[in-house]
Amino acid sequence: MKKKVRSLTSLPPTSQLATLRAWLAFAESVYEQAELALGQVATSAHDEALYLFLRTLDWPLDSDPDVLDQPLSPAQRIALRQILAKRAIDRTPAGYLTREAWLGEHRFYVDERVIIPRSYFLELIPTLADFLPPGQRVTRAVDVCTGSGCLAILLAHEFPQAKIDAIDLSPAALEVAAINVKAHKLARRVTLHRSDVFASVAPVKYDVILSNPPYEPSDICDNLPVEFQKEPRMALDGGKDGLDIIRRLLVQAREHLQPHGIVVIEVGELQRAMNKEFKSLRPQWLETQDGSNCVCLIRAERLLASSPRSSSTKPPSAIAASTAVATPKPTRFLPVR
Repeated sequence: MKKKVRSLTSLPPTSQLATLRAWLAFAESVYEQAELALGQVATSAHDEALYLFLRTLDWPLDSDPDVLDQPLSPAQRIALRQILAKRAIDRTPAGYLTREAWLGEHRFYVDERVIIPRSYFLELIPTLADFLPPGQRVTRAVDVCTGSGCLAILLAHEFPQAKIDAIDLSPAALEVAAINVKAHKLARRVTLHRSDVFASVAPVKYDVILSNPPYEPSDICDNLPVEFQKEPRMALDGGKDGLDIIRRLLVQAREHLQPHGIVVIEVGELQRAMNKEFKSLRPQWLETQDGSNCVCLIRAERLLASSPRSSSTKPPSAIAASTAVATPKPTRFLPVR
């Protein structure tokens, strides 16, 4: 039976660990022993521990492999043991320990007010213009349930001539989003709104409505690993069947979409439920590199021609904010092995 890691003193001795290579091997065994959940920063214990250790040592994330055998000072070893203890004993997510997350080449500030950014939109945003009519430029786009603001910022980088709105219900999440918008020097182009989906937003018509909303069914949220339960519940919980926010979004999107526009939504494991409930909208599932294909695209003509179910009976408590989903996608691939 595995012995649980419950305190700093319960960690095995580390006095003989003289190099980062040795610490990585040790960390992998600790991750296994503690049964730590992955997916918020990386999908393997090696990659997450490497990320944490490089950040703790203040070494570049793209360091050469020879750093693995560089001798560590006593102070550096103490620092590595302390950060590993916080991860393994407190079960604090790595992104909250470093106060950052990476989507591709872009760094974002994060803390406990938002979930740690992870989304298939990193690979899909560069393809969105292909789904618009030939020659049609993206001039207005919106990120609904923006959380840390990461996807709104990615939209702004991809479409440098466009104005981007970023919507969230959580004032705390919007504080984090404001930090990131300022850091990326996009305050003139990215506007933050506190709103229940589009309820408090001016009637702007968008070329692209994008959302990574809360879509986990409530009973799944009740049983998430500790690391994911430390993220804001309202950023994850999509109601009994996971579709509460998506229903509201599709109803309100009809008044906020250009005739040529598209709605793109990341929905996790809800493909079957989406195809059943929104069959008339003919959701188009976009291909992702890992084959999960969990992002659907709905065209304006289908949305405007349909009469989506009203979601006005849903209680306000079911309305969440902040970019959601526990999709196990790494934010950055580290070359050091």
